[in-house]
Amino acid sequence: MAAPLTSMTFADGNIMASRRVPVTTIVINRAEAKNVLDSKTARGLAGALQLADADEEVRAIVLTGAGGAFCSGADLKELATDGMFFPWTGGNDSPLGMPMSKPLIGAIEGAATAEGLGVALFCDIRIVDDSASFGVFSRRWGVPLGDGTTVRLPRLVGMGRALDMVITGRAVGAEEAIAMGLATRRVARGTTRVEAEKLANQIAEYPQEAMLSDRRSIYETFDLESVAAMRRELELARAAFGQEAQDSIQRFVQRASGDIRLRKT
Repeated sequence: MAAPLTSMTFADGNIMASRRVPVTTIVINRAEAKNVLDSKTARGLAGALQLADADEEVRAIVLTGAGGAFCSGADLKELATDGMFFPWTGGNDSPLGMPMSKPLIGAIEGAATAEGLGVALFCDIRIVDDSASFGVFSRRWGVPLGDGTTVRLPRLVGMGRALDMVITGRAVGAEEAIAMGLATRRVARGTTRVEAEKLANQIAEYPQEAMLSDRRSIYETFDLESVAAMRRELELARAAFGQEAQDSIQRFVQRASGDIRLRKT
């Protein structure tokens, strides 16, 4: 029997979360404004992510947007009114700070633009359909990037492609995004959330300690020189090679031994 579904809202309903163990799905719910993030909604997103990340029963998180758009960036109307620059990455309540402790999968349809591109880059895996569009559209309005894009984008697609996107502000469609490594997987139109939740449940079935250790190593060792990175990977691997790994290996050996006996008979 499937686990019960529980729902929560944040920022007066602008962020919605659905928890069905072992997966939580978070939805940016401002479809009428193409899911732009004002400061209230951004803080609500941060709260939803932090709650899911701290939930010991949740093993993977899906992030998506309502109404055929992922997130089209910061709310320019709010910026025009108060002129405040929201701390997307640098504050205690920042939604796009340090990586999550567990896998985060973006289900991206429509616009992932301006600061919405930063939200997409915060995800470990980005699943798109052919409506997806990425771009630093804030270039057109003179708004700088303070959302992690200038750090994460070149690491993902290389400096040349990152500079092209950041300087020109051009749109990158799903096909090109897949080719450059900006998007991870392409699925049928309108199915990104379903496919992302399916993948999240698949990931949740794996023994967790080794997978989380390897994921952490990728993030922690990216900027280290090779010898130090190898040493850190080894430290993390040794710490993760515990009872869970040993039990999994034993199950594999026993199953393999049973298959051999069956073939012999």
